[in-house]
Amino acid sequence: MNMRDDIAEILYTEEQLAEIVSRMGRQISEDYEGKNLFMISVLKGSLIFMADLMRAVTVPCSIDFLSVSSYGKGTVSSGAVRILKDLDDSLEGKDLLVVEDILDSGVTLSFLLKNLSARNPRSIRLCTLLDKPERRKVDIRPDYVGAEVPDEFIVGYGLDYAEKYRNLPYIGVLKPEVYAG
Repeated sequence: MNMRDDIAEILYTEEQLAEIVSRMGRQISEDYEGKNLFMISVLKGSLIFMADLMRAVTVPCSIDFLSVSSYGKGTVSSGAVRILKDLDDSLEGKDLLVVEDILDSGVTLSFLLKNLSARNPRSIRLCTLLDKPERRKVDIRPDYVGAEVPDEFIVGYGLDYAEKYRNLPYIGVLKPEVYAG
């Protein structure tokens, strides 16, 4: 099976993604100069973006990973959010940057931001590679956005469908026949 055959169109090439990440890294570095930057990757989707973004950030930072579930194996969020892997460290006094692959309905991230706020960080900001505002169900706005995407099923560069396609080096639209069946 060639994964490329399941892609209807490529939205962002490897080169375009590198430029987006570089731009975001410069902005984050400026904004967090002299602060206690603590980057939190929301697994699994943001893993590749987080790895590239932290290398594009030029100020000292710590990182950790959080795993939440609201999708299961489906294509639509169930709305019930569970933390599957929590953070290892205290967040007290830290400047949090939550790093997400895509902001969709916002339900999961809204839950997550409330949960993290209760842990007394100095600040919390949200960074998302992709924003899909048409799907928003809650009032949540990211502080850093790589690009806005259409209301299509997007895969690649960490984003998956049923745990597949994460390893594509670009971001593309999955053909509906792949997930409609």
